[in-house]
Amino acid sequence: MLTPEMKAAIARAELFPLATASKAGIPNVVPVKYVQVVADDVLWITDNYLYKTLRNLQQNPLAAMYVWSAEPKLCFQIKGTIAIHAEGNEYEAMKTAVRAQKPDLPAKALVILTIREIYQCLPGAGPGTRLWPADKD
Repeated sequence: MLTPEMKAAIARAELFPLATASKAGIPNVVPVKYVQVVADDVLWITDNYLYKTLRNLQQNPLAAMYVWSAEPKLCFQIKGTIAIHAEGNEYEAMKTAVRAQKPDLPAKALVILTIREIYQCLPGAGPGTRLWPADKD
């Protein structure tokens, strides 16, 4: 689950590399801007201009992203499962929040990432170390 330090790093980050793969395993990575922590293990990602990424997620509902922070010095990778919503209360809440910041964005869909694993990705002795859940390796 996300620690308070991780949540703060997400709140400060400007872009997030989001990686997906097609059903055939062809990778894709895109920068996304609007990512919101809504629970210790749930992120909301706004689909403004996701084309291949959304198609990949419809075929293969798994994704990974990493967050890097200079201060405090953190780098962690998040892996999880995806649900996509283009209507409903959660979608409307996301759309309202995004358009309050930038009214011309389309906010086409809400991509909900449920975190299944978090890994260390700072260089040094610990890259690849599973941070959560700690009981698996």
